[in-house]
Amino acid sequence: MDIDGADATAAGARALDDEDPLASLQARFDLPDEWYLDGNSLGPASDESVAALEHVIEEWRTLGIRGWTEGNPPWFWYGERLGGRVADLVGANGGEVVVGNSTTVNIHTLIGTFLDLADGTKVVVNELDFPTDHYAIRSQLRARGLDPADHLVVVESDDGRTISEDDIREAMDSNVAILFFPSVLYRSGQLFDLETLTKIAHEYGAFAGFDLAHSVGAVPHDLHAFDVDFAVWCHYKYVNAGPGAVAGLYVNERHHGVTPALAGWWGHDKETQFEMSLEYTPAQSAGAWQIGTIPLFAAAPLDGALSVLEEVGMDAIREKSVALTEYLIALCDERLAQRGVRVGSPRAPAKRGGHVALEHGRAYALGDALRERGYIVDVRPPNVVRVCPSPLYIGFHDVWSFVDAMADILDSESLENSEKRGVT
Repeated sequence: MDIDGADATAAGARALDDEDPLASLQARFDLPDEWYLDGNSLGPASDESVAALEHVIEEWRTLGIRGWTEGNPPWFWYGERLGGRVADLVGANGGEVVVGNSTTVNIHTLIGTFLDLADGTKVVVNELDFPTDHYAIRSQLRARGLDPADHLVVVESDDGRTISEDDIREAMDSNVAILFFPSVLYRSGQLFDLETLTKIAHEYGAFAGFDLAHSVGAVPHDLHAFDVDFAVWCHYKYVNAGPGAVAGLYVNERHHGVTPALAGWWGHDKETQFEMSLEYTPAQSAGAWQIGTIPLFAAAPLDGALSVLEEVGMDAIREKSVALTEYLIALCDERLAQRGVRVGSPRAPAKRGGHVALEHGRAYALGDALRERGYIVDVRPPNVVRVCPSPLYIGFHDVWSFVDAMADILDSESLENSEKRGVT
């Protein structure tokens, strides 16, 4: 969709919506507010996700324990079956992806596993990471008698927004075990080139792992072709699988058969699982990194949510996402820059994920004022209002209306400092 030279008026925005082949999808989502621009934290419920949850609840009512083998589909293979579908989102072979655990648990088990496999003892991360990644990695280092002060290498940012590939390369040496980076920085929205980062890691004999929480469902991936070793992500953001939705993980097939650092019963070889042996036999797939029994009510909405993504296709989703964020940035340049708002995300679409960081000195108060008017955004320290025009349920007029409201707030309201903080 070409937005170059688009009419920057309400009528022009509606004209873009009229040309949008995905515009009709909005009717399939239950938006809690008219302008829900926070899908990078929690996506809304779709008709399909709610129906899938209700289906499993009814099976629980009518089948009870027989649901594990007689459910439609059987619950016993739920994580593997959904993993095969999610594999298409991340560019993996079916057996390389499984749905299970939470994102933080998956970081623990995969970082631990690959530390045990590696020759080196250092993990390279960056100072703009989401905090849980560092919490888990530090914990896994300490569990192996390694002081994080010496073995956690933190790449610093020159501008507080982005991390350069040159700085990442400079942090590498022969004692690095794992390069673990996000695909998208959660504050600024910087999108990394995973193929390049994987090559950098492998040049130094290190494993390449990624946290895809802020890109799965918004950006196409090709993990297997890029030779990525492992990855983790959540499904409650752009995939719209609901709060606390079960997470996902990828392990390259060349690592299958390894015993996970956090072994659990649900990762046992499925064919012999109910022989109840006290000796752990890992599944010969990514399924080995499951730990506890799959939580059906946290997994079922994903079953429905994937139907929407599969119907549309990631290429179409990414195309509209880029068009929406380009349009948002153009409007901000035209109407908000003179009012003290700075775009803190990369300008080049190939270096930007699905949300835009808008910086302002009174970001928390601005976020409060926007929410009071029904524009749901979130705020991250020190000064970022994150705006996510998610392409499945947000249109161009929604973006225009948001910028118009923001301009009016900046012109007409006295923004007091606020200490409120987001929770996701």
